[in-house]
Amino acid sequence: MRRQQLLHCLYSRHCDGMVRQRHLEKVVGCTDPWVVPFVVRLVGEYVLEILVVICDELRDLATPGTCGHLAYGQFVVDNPAFFARTQRRVVSYWNCYCRGTYASFRGYPGCTILGLLRSAASDRAGHPWPDLTPAGARVDGYC
Repeated sequence: MRRQQLLHCLYSRHCDGMVRQRHLEKVVGCTDPWVVPFVVRLVGEYVLEILVVICDELRDLATPGTCGHLAYGQFVVDNPAFFARTQRRVVSYWNCYCRGTYASFRGYPGCTILGLLRSAASDRAGHPWPDLTPAGARVDGYC
């Protein structure tokens, strides 16, 4: 079982987005601490279908006390620079590739995932986690 999860995690870094998505689908629900970084790394991807899979599968992050909420929150707290870079990548890829489809950043699946991750991190840290995404007045404007 663990070897298969490791294989899926490694293939989640494949150069082909469809291969990444297929292997992500096998591990996205897993909350093992060594799997979480692979999933969070994919949040900063440009492949919209990958973001939709993550968004759909990580809905329990909104519920404090769940395994996912605890695992992902702790990962973000332990890796603030990595998560800050991920937030910037999500905004950048939305601006470059998805702005035509999602005129508002708040409607973009990547924004939803970042909100869930920040919420989990805030609960683990005991204070609001920094939001590096566009502020309300700039959501529909130029980033």
